[in-house]
Amino acid sequence: MRILGIETSCDETAAAILDGRKVLASLVATQHDVHARYGGVVPELASRRHIENIIPLIRGALDEAKLTTKDIEGVAVTCGPGLIGSLVVGVAAAKGIAQARGLPIVGIHHLEGHILANALHDSFEAPAVVLIVSGGHTQLIRVDRIGSYHFLGGTRDDAAGEAFDKIGKILGLPFPGGPAIEREALSGNPKAFDFPRGLRYSGECDFSFSGLKTAVRLKVESMGKLTPTIIRDVAASAQESIVEVLTEKTKLAIRHSGVPRLYLAGGVAANGRLREMMQDRLGPEGVTVSWPPVEYCTDNAAMIACAAYHHISAGRRDGLALNTFCRGELSSWA
Repeated sequence: MRILGIETSCDETAAAILDGRKVLASLVATQHDVHARYGGVVPELASRRHIENIIPLIRGALDEAKLTTKDIEGVAVTCGPGLIGSLVVGVAAAKGIAQARGLPIVGIHHLEGHILANALHDSFEAPAVVLIVSGGHTQLIRVDRIGSYHFLGGTRDDAAGEAFDKIGKILGLPFPGGPAIEREALSGNPKAFDFPRGLRYSGECDFSFSGLKTAVRLKVESMGKLTPTIIRDVAASAQESIVEVLTEKTKLAIRHSGVPRLYLAGGVAANGRLREMMQDRLGPEGVTVSWPPVEYCTDNAAMIACAAYHHISAGRRDGLALNTFCRGELSSWA
């Protein structure tokens, strides 16, 4: 089944064409140039840029796949959670194409898309624990099978990716902060500053990163002028704090669930230090650790189309009354 996928939940406009789980085309238009001056995503500006990008991007994906809308058999679109103005653009485009061609339309929860990004390059083996870690989300989910999801823990304040962005802004690094901090950390000392590890000994699978952000801000303010060495050391120390908390909480979730398989998902899953520590600390305990290729860690439409393939294969479809939502837990449907 050839599926058109559309993703506009935040500041990435994305369109993809899949034939089953095979990616025929996957295009993403970023908005870093729009939001960099503000150090974060401005919702109104994001939705305006989506309006400009969405149709050319869909046409580009079809051209790359050497197809037309007549060849498409289903339409998949992120319906939430996310920025409502951004989501509405994608859902409106999906509805228009579905109605014009009489195609089935499936609304996909953004987090399910991230989970099933792991199915784009290999088979997804369940049961498994998935750590979804991005700018807007930090959650641990137990997947009993595709379509059966159980929440194990999540952040009580900032998401890990949000913490990276805010710390990057404090250090004067370019937006988005995660990749910039990782680059600086490569030549920094991760033991230079003893930053807090939120909820480290709580015995729960929840996260907290707001204290780390405050600790970094206070430390930077107390040091006066930031030299390149200080920036590198703060970046490395802050990254180590975030990665260690993510790893230790994930290890706890693995032990509680008794499932020796872990998938990483979301933009922060592209972080090399996170992947390294997960392998080092969970591998010796017999846990298989996997993650998607980098291009499928960040927001993309291929993961949305992949999720829709499983919905449609199971006979699940949405109608043109499909709506958007800004917040909402990932629910089981299988």
